[in-house]
Amino acid sequence: MKITNADGTIRALSNRHVQMIAIGGTIGTGLFLGSGSTISKTGPSVMWVYLVLGFFFFLMMRAIGEMFYSDPTQHTFVAFISRYLGPSVGHFTGWTYWIGLIFVCMAELTATATYVKFWLPNVPAWLIEISFLLILAGVNLTAARLFGEAEFWFAMIKIVAIIALIVTGIFMMVGHHPTPLGQASIGNLFHNYQVFPNGIANFISAFPMVFFAFQGIEFVSITIGEAKNPHRVIKKAVNETLLRILLFYIGALIVIMGIIPWTSLSPDSSPFVQVFKLAGYPAAAAVINFVVLTSAASSLNSCLFSAGRHFYQLATEMPVTSRMHQIFGQISKSGVPAAAIVLSAVLVLVTPIMSLSAATTAVFTVVTGISSDMYLIVYTLAMLAHRKYRLSNDYLADGFKMPAYRITSPLTIAFFVLIFASLFFIQADIVGAIGAIIWTLLFGGITFAHQARLRAVTRS
Repeated sequence: MKITNADGTIRALSNRHVQMIAIGGTIGTGLFLGSGSTISKTGPSVMWVYLVLGFFFFLMMRAIGEMFYSDPTQHTFVAFISRYLGPSVGHFTGWTYWIGLIFVCMAELTATATYVKFWLPNVPAWLIEISFLLILAGVNLTAARLFGEAEFWFAMIKIVAIIALIVTGIFMMVGHHPTPLGQASIGNLFHNYQVFPNGIANFISAFPMVFFAFQGIEFVSITIGEAKNPHRVIKKAVNETLLRILLFYIGALIVIMGIIPWTSLSPDSSPFVQVFKLAGYPAAAAVINFVVLTSAASSLNSCLFSAGRHFYQLATEMPVTSRMHQIFGQISKSGVPAAAIVLSAVLVLVTPIMSLSAATTAVFTVVTGISSDMYLIVYTLAMLAHRKYRLSNDYLADGFKMPAYRITSPLTIAFFVLIFASLFFIQADIVGAIGAIIWTLLFGGITFAHQARLRAVTRS
């Protein structure tokens, strides 16, 4: 039976859709493409980076999950920021998050070109990017259920691939399988082990890149407004976050560094592909390249879904008579915010233009840095909104509560602040961090002034 929300969206996503979307949101191109760079900086200590960040992302998801559990009719967690921190903060956050999503979409689109060129090196990156963008925008425009089905199979491919990698790696390490670099062994992780093999500065610089690997983990919460049984699915999706991180990230990293000594890993290409090439399976490398391609496509698909819902949310918060509300605050006959999705996809077209004048990897680095900085601000505001929720009349004493809230909430906020502060000690991230501060002060000031004028007009 079709369940339609008051705004025209349809609760078409089943439990299996949401759970796979949760897994897909946990596993992105950061693991497949970016982990080589972080391993080269920190060696086996990269696992500590993933564990620490994974723990705090789990806590953040519990905070967001608690708010959605209290009101599963919302399409985005930004709605709770507006509700508990005020419309000015909500307006600022909504725009900031949506712009961040556009950058993330650009990063994922860039990654698709990287992987396709593994087979088709002579095809222009811009052509690959436009093709993928058109296909996935079409999926999002058709229906939420089609998006859910696409994500289900995208996630399934990633799960099978990572489990296959882990099982193969265990077999190779137990049997001390020979490779051109020696032999596969768990001992490769502990050989001459140092916590900071390349210095503490490189260890700290790994945090922003791993932070990007986890970005998008909150996408699953955005599906709650279109899920058939929101209370049940949000609990399961959020509670399994930490388990998925341990299995997929830590498990994969152990296998990668067990097969290839971390000092021999190239930071410029996917470690998954490197593993199978060195293991003597060139065909398997092509298969893994297909897997990471689907991972990038999955992340892009989810990103377009999220960007469309967030811009729709922004449009509905505008006056009914405004052009933005009239155009982008509408739901199509298929139950999706079509105009908002189209606008988001059009802006992502900046990526092919960028790729005409810069290397694909350079584009990826630029956009990940910018989006990471913006997300840190948004996540911190989400945590602050959760604290206000706990003090509000909406608080459900028997709800899906964040564990040890009085300790874990301020600890998570402090951690995000520290991550942002660390950007100023990383040469490549300083400009982005300064830009994020300027954006916050400038756009934040404009937003507050605009909201003040609206309140004055309303009172008069």
